Amino acid sequence: MATPMEEDLPEAGAPPPTAVAGGGAEDGDKPADRPPWDSDSDSSDSDDGGDGGDELRIQTLERTLQEQPLDYDSHVQLIQLLRKSGNIEKLRAAREEMNKYFPLTPKMWQDWAKDEISLSSGRGSFDDIEKLYECGVQEYLSIKLWRDHLDYVEEHDQSVSQCTQSGLSKMRDLYERAITAGGLHVTEGSKLWEAYREYEMAILTMSDGNDEEKAKQIQRIRVLFHRQLSVPLADIDSTLAEYKSWEAEEGSGKDQDSQFKDVPPNVLSAYKKASEMYNTRKQYEDQLSDTTESETNKLQVFLKYIKFEESSGDPARVQVLYERAVSELPVSSDLWMGYTSYLDRTLKVPAILKSVYHRATRNCTWISDLWVRYLLSLERIHASEDELRHVFDQAIRCSFPSMKEYLDIYLTRVDSLRRRMPAGLDFELIRQTFLAAAEFLSPQLGTEELLLLHAYWAKLECNIGKDLAAARGVWENIIKKSGSVLEVWQHYISMETEMGHIHEARSLYKRCYSKKIAGSGSEAICHAWIRFEREHGSLDDYDLAIKKVTPRLKELMMFKAQEEAKSNPSSAPKETSYANDSSQKRKPSKMTSKVQPPAKKRKDNPPKRTLPSDDHGSKEQDTNSHLQEAGEISKGKAEASMEMKVEGVSQGGNTSSTQPKPYFYSDKCTAYMSNIDLTATEMHIRRFFADIGGVADIRLLRDRFTKKSRGLAYVDFLDKEHLEAAIRKNKQKLLSKKVSIAYSDPSKSKKNREAGTASKGQDKLPSGGDHDEKAPADGTSEKEVPKGDAKITGRSTLFAPRSLIKPLGWNKSEKPDVAVEELKSNDDFRNLLLKK
Repeated sequence: MATPMEEDLPEAGAPPPTAVAGGGAEDGDKPADRPPWDSDSDSSDSDDGGDGGDELRIQTLERTLQEQPLDYDSHVQLIQLLRKSGNIEKLRAAREEMNKYFPLTPKMWQDWAKDEISLSSGRGSFDDIEKLYECGVQEYLSIKLWRDHLDYVEEHDQSVSQCTQSGLSKMRDLYERAITAGGLHVTEGSKLWEAYREYEMAILTMSDGNDEEKAKQIQRIRVLFHRQLSVPLADIDSTLAEYKSWEAEEGSGKDQDSQFKDVPPNVLSAYKKASEMYNTRKQYEDQLSDTTESETNKLQVFLKYIKFEESSGDPARVQVLYERAVSELPVSSDLWMGYTSYLDRTLKVPAILKSVYHRATRNCTWISDLWVRYLLSLERIHASEDELRHVFDQAIRCSFPSMKEYLDIYLTRVDSLRRRMPAGLDFELIRQTFLAAAEFLSPQLGTEELLLLHAYWAKLECNIGKDLAAARGVWENIIKKSGSVLEVWQHYISMETEMGHIHEARSLYKRCYSKKIAGSGSEAICHAWIRFEREHGSLDDYDLAIKKVTPRLKELMMFKAQEEAKSNPSSAPKETSYANDSSQKRKPSKMTSKVQPPAKKRKDNPPKRTLPSDDHGSKEQDTNSHLQEAGEISKGKAEASMEMKVEGVSQGGNTSSTQPKPYFYSDKCTAYMSNIDLTATEMHIRRFFADIGGVADIRLLRDRFTKKSRGLAYVDFLDKEHLEAAIRKNKQKLLSKKVSIAYSDPSKSKKNREAGTASKGQDKLPSGGDHDEKAPADGTSEKEVPKGDAKITGRSTLFAPRSLIKPLGWNKSEKPDVAVEELKSNDDFRNLLLKK
């Protein structure tokens, strides 16, 4: 079965018929220009408010279809109203417009043809109506529509009615097409066979007495009987009886009372085989004829029936059964997918493949797999580039559930172009396809899919286009959009390495090792650089990589530790708890406080100069040792913190100790959104800016604990033009709330932070008398050290000369013998530290 393309449909500007026919006496006093199918419109006008109400509804539907041409129900309603009003010109245009987007049902084709026949006159009208029937029978398999088509041609075609040689050939060819299309229909196929036989019998009765021609005509009829008896049809027994009766009338001498007597052996064998085939299929036919079955159950019956027919190995029967199924369930993607797959495997006839794929994509436009198979099938049958491009353009204009399906269609198109490059195609076709795909898909496609597209593009630019600069441009373009994705850099570096461009690959490592890459990508790229230099670089290159990577890895490890501590505070390291000495156990509130300065310690915990007992002295030593050990722990933490800061300075080149936390977003092309509906997600915001495009990233601020939206977001754009367009959308509604959009100014928040940090630092500076500390007794400051006296700073006096160690709580006013006694106690303190 062949199906016309869109250019074969009736033109919308076809001239209307000049006369009206078919009115007859049954039309009564209706005006001549009123169509005969509107005989009951007068009674319904009074119920619907008259022609004025219908005209208003027609205008409303026309406006709706101008805005939404794919609204199927509006098309159907408009055609019904126009058919009722009798406006044949608008009705014809409405039907043609609908058929551009949707296939019409057999009933709609029948109504269209009947309406045109009632107004037809002349040869031109016959050609237009015949064309309508041709289009109709090729959309779906309908035995009734085929019968109408045959009857119309037989009745109105002058060459056929006059039994000219050309007319007879035309009519017989048309009947053969009908038999091919529906002659194997188990329940209704016999209607076509009977119509064919009746036509040939009519020719026999009109023969002029030429015995030779009459014998040929009788043989044609006999062959038709034999052909029908070999087909498993529902009324095969009645066909056999009719055949015997006809043979008896023609005087063949066969006994019609006997069921099989004198029937040719080959016909009898074919009849018995067909009867057995029908009996095995009767169970499926009974289930399909049940009008109470749902569409889901009917689909399952069809699928089982088709599987059974495929096992029998007759492609013609399988094809007819598929045609029956899709005519009853036209929007079932499972049926169309199975039908096209079967044809690709078995028949492989170009005309049939084009017809079925064309109808499949018109019925299920939203199934991307059908479009992909359509393109592949056209390539298999060596279709022209114009035809392939036409189908591809139709596919990308359809609506699919996800962007990945658009990507599959674009990649299928590129595959086809790549395979046909040896035939003389220009590589610019591939490049333009990639450009169109990147422009259309980038704003909404995931990183993995974008990487697949650009990697394929860059590979073809190198291998087929022989343009290395263009390939690098592809990677640079995706780095601007997805530079925080590890795989992007890995693929780029891999391309350079495979081509032997070691210097360029090393430059890429130098560019990306210090960038923030999602997940553990930053660590992975650092280790990959070291491995790269081990395999490809010199010793100097390896040393340089180690020098660059080592501080970066330390920074990443510390950052990871900080994040883990924030996410799980209970796992943070705590100060040493002395569970053994319950009398010296600290309170919980003091566990997390900072270590007090030495001056404050001396005031809060003054040393006791008299030792009433050894037990009391040991307790004092324990207390001092605990304080000294806590000081060592705090000092270690402070040194680690200082080391962290120094490393940060060495990386950034800034000597300021108050360097703020590095920013990973520059906010150069960023819009700040507020007053966002709390139910809005990143997808809603992306759709909000879909009309301007250019969205690179969306950062929706959420509550740290509840993870719910705070109604604030930062939106990064690709360039200033898109950012300015976004600012112009200020005060527009997003989910029924007017959002505020402004330029993001990170410098303000940075200044505020720096000012806050400075003020906090000033508040922490100690001032005279704040802590009620006493000045030195002799009036000397800490900076003024007597000549010859060495000053010990810090808390660790383990390796200082014993003569210079000042015991805790010692000052110049005390007597030397007291200091010596406390130094003795420090011997125990030193031994305790050595044990620790």
